[in-house]
Amino acid sequence: QVQLAESGGGLVQAGGSLRLSCAASGSIFRINAMGWYRQVPGKQRDLVAAIIYGGSTNYADSVKGRFTITRDNAKITVYLLMNSLKPEDTGVYYCNVRSVGYDGVAGDYWGQGTQVTVSS
Repeated sequence: QVQLAESGGGLVQAGGSLRLSCAASGSIFRINAMGWYRQVPGKQRDLVAAIIYGGSTNYADSVKGRFTITRDNAKITVYLLMNSLKPEDTGVYYCNVRSVGYDGVAGDYWGQGTQVTVSS
């Protein structure tokens, strides 16, 4: 089992910045991918950014050039630096980790979500 602890959400004015953090702990043999998803009321949870095992990154078109995803392997933590925030970036941000445990079982884990609100 893997536990995720998110932090860093909040209220910010348009043009501002926030950094989200998500620390993973538990039975983790290998991390296959870590990422952030955003959900707004009435809509599905969409990928914002992800970083996979080899270090490659993937971003939603709407955040390219503004958001940066990084990870600290020693701390098993993923970060999302969000610059030039826009009101449309508002939503609940969920951390996602895909990992393999020491028992060889793969899992897909979600954080509890952190609210990001960007005011105009």
